[in-house]
Amino acid sequence: MAPLFILVISFLVLRAVGLLGVRRLSSRKAAGLLAVVIMFLFTGATHFTLMRHDYAAMLPGFVPMKVSIIHLTGALQITGAVGLLVPRTRRLAGISLALLLVAMFPGNVYAAINDVPFRGEPPTPLWLRTPIQLFFIGMVLWTSTNRHSQQVEQPQAKEPIVEHEEPSRQGAQS
Repeated sequence: MAPLFILVISFLVLRAVGLLGVRRLSSRKAAGLLAVVIMFLFTGATHFTLMRHDYAAMLPGFVPMKVSIIHLTGALQITGAVGLLVPRTRRLAGISLALLLVAMFPGNVYAAINDVPFRGEPPTPLWLRTPIQLFFIGMVLWTSTNRHSQQVEQPQAKEPIVEHEEPSRQGAQS
């Protein structure tokens, strides 16, 4: 549940900052993009803490090298978050993160069905975890794959219209 709280609270804070006049955060999409980045940086980093063992326990017994897989998914989350910040790689990073969320979901299913605790707490029930996962996927895709997502960070300013003066005819011969 912590990633959901981080995403929502980050979004609300960033949106408030945008409403206070920070142009880079003046749209919901821009605030959402940075909130998604913050969430993935946080969750990716936790894959390198002692929580890696809790994550590894969420994988079925037949999966080899569980901790290595947890490190890999953490690195992919961090890399994807950085990729979201770069307009040129944003779309690819967003699609990749959405696919990663889909690929990791069976671990949540396994944990829920087998009552695998996480940080000493019971697993999030599937009836709650499924819409949360869909929300994460939706946020990632909404903020990264729209054709206008390349412009999220830098809203285009209108160029001033410059009127051209007619050349002066003074001194010109008729």
